[in-house]
Amino acid sequence: MLLTIDTEEEFDWSAPFSREATGTSHTHTFSGFQALCEGIGAHPVWLVDWPIAHDPVAIEVLGEAARAGRADIGIHLHPWVNPPFEEAVSARNSYAGNLPRTLEAEKFGRLKARIEEAFGVAPAIYRAGRYGFGPNSAAMLAEHGIAIDSSMRPLFDYRADGGPDYRHHPAHPWWMDAGRGLLELPVTTVHAGALSRFAPRLSRFAERVPRLPGLLARARLLERIALTPEGVDKAEALRGIDAAVKADLPLLVLSFHSPSLAPGHTPYVRSTEDVAALHDWLRTVYARLDALGVRSACVADILAAARG
Repeated sequence: MLLTIDTEEEFDWSAPFSREATGTSHTHTFSGFQALCEGIGAHPVWLVDWPIAHDPVAIEVLGEAARAGRADIGIHLHPWVNPPFEEAVSARNSYAGNLPRTLEAEKFGRLKARIEEAFGVAPAIYRAGRYGFGPNSAAMLAEHGIAIDSSMRPLFDYRADGGPDYRHHPAHPWWMDAGRGLLELPVTTVHAGALSRFAPRLSRFAERVPRLPGLLARARLLERIALTPEGVDKAEALRGIDAAVKADLPLLVLSFHSPSLAPGHTPYVRSTEDVAALHDWLRTVYARLDALGVRSACVADILAAARG
């Protein structure tokens, strides 16, 4: 099991994208959250974007944890706040994979270099902001020696504003190239419920009947459950974990956004009580994983297992 954190700036999720929205005040929570992770046996993977890579608190706390082997640092590209600024700011261009090949590569290269300079580690894992993997992204990662991508979110469709369609992507890890140089670790989303074994056919049928997915989910006949504390309660998450283990997924990838560690920055966390609930979600989830014999992993563990 891998705990990943999209470690990014604070911005209004309901407003248009802005180059000026680069606040990072929530980084004061990183030390306490890193300690919580260590207390429950988690090895966090902090996927860092451009504003975070320039925040002194983040650099100190996360860099120390990574160099001590208590966390991993990865790369998280938000193109609208990552130089060079050559593209128009728009929903479509917020998906890095939609940018021209040379511009996506230049943004990525600058971010990778900054992370290496600031944190003193060489990142091996990448997640495109907004899950925006594109036709040139795999070659770009290979050129930079990145071993793992975790940009794909099975069962989700982002085409409405120009993003990718992951509805029919597998939930299990897979090699993206014949030479086994780039491993895809999809963010875990599973189907659960009495009809889950029929999920592929039912999902395709439900796409043509707009209200059907909601009806099936409310009846717990066919639920789409993402393993995240953002918008998924503990009971749902536990059903999702049980379904993932039953499906024999070799790896579970949990995820959330770092601004959710402080109130008021994401739609999911509006109060200190919500922060406490996020912490409790993780404690509960890790207790279930431990009971099921699912162990926490780091990036090196996963690469060693995949290549072994």
